[in-house]
Amino acid sequence: MASERMDYYRAKYKTLEDLPGVGPATASKLRQIGFKTVESLATAAVQEVTAAGIGEATAAKIIEAARKSMAITFVRGDELIKLRSNVRRLTTGCGALDKLLAGGIETQSITEFYGEFGTGKSQICQQLCLTVQLPPEKGGLDGGALYIDTENTFRTDRIMQIAPRFGLDPKEALKRIIYAEAYTSSHQMILLENADEVIKENNIRLIIIDSLTSHFRSEYLGREMLAARQQMLNKHLHKLIRLARAFNACAVVTNQVMAQPDVFFAKMVAPVGGHILGHMSHTRIFLRKGRGETRIARLTVSPFLPEGEVPIRITERGVESDEDVM
Repeated sequence: MASERMDYYRAKYKTLEDLPGVGPATASKLRQIGFKTVESLATAAVQEVTAAGIGEATAAKIIEAARKSMAITFVRGDELIKLRSNVRRLTTGCGALDKLLAGGIETQSITEFYGEFGTGKSQICQQLCLTVQLPPEKGGLDGGALYIDTENTFRTDRIMQIAPRFGLDPKEALKRIIYAEAYTSSHQMILLENADEVIKENNIRLIIIDSLTSHFRSEYLGREMLAARQQMLNKHLHKLIRLARAFNACAVVTNQVMAQPDVFFAKMVAPVGGHILGHMSHTRIFLRKGRGETRIARLTVSPFLPEGEVPIRITERGVESDEDVM
């Protein structure tokens, strides 16, 4: 069965050198271009591996062996149920938001929060860095978080402020958050491309990019640069979903919005990133301001959930709702 095959190969292939045809020299070349674990290699394309100076035939064999170790193959529907049983849900720490998402953020998929500035996107991300550390019986994944910050919005003070609400020691909680600030779109991509070893060593179960589109939007200006921007964004997103699936982690991104001036009867905004991001984001939540500290979270896209919206609040304790019982 698929689960039995997966257990067998995982026990056999733990490092790159364990793969058939991969010696120390080949493993070194693979690590230099960002493939540091069997999990990341299993989801690679042949042309990506040949960049290490490896022939196409050899690259194909290496990838095939790595994919067998991850049980990436054809499966029956009943086997798929068993494989999907590995998918977990991460609580957001906000009862109403969890209810909207049927339990929380799903692993092995991309969840996108988009909205205007000040709507709570980064607040939710920072709270997720704490809830992911909770044990499964409390809705967590008992793992760490990888936070790639492109807008300098991450604040350790905020983490320390929210942590006690979830029964976490603030200083210990910060130790399980791996942080990196991206200064350009290229730097942002490099950070993710070299993240597989960090993810494995630190038991990362949540990967956050806040914000996904900020650098791409500022560096690729004009319609003539649109195609190039979308190609790079597409590559970046594919790397993100590969990591999420390989390590059974949640992938969460925040996104900016742009105004739609041609709509005169209402104030309309649309997420940046176009169809590329629209296709890659499995779940999309639009955040908008309400009265005072209230925000409205609207589920606009999901592969299996209906659209809907709920009110949430941003307080000293984090992101909350009336449904929370603490």
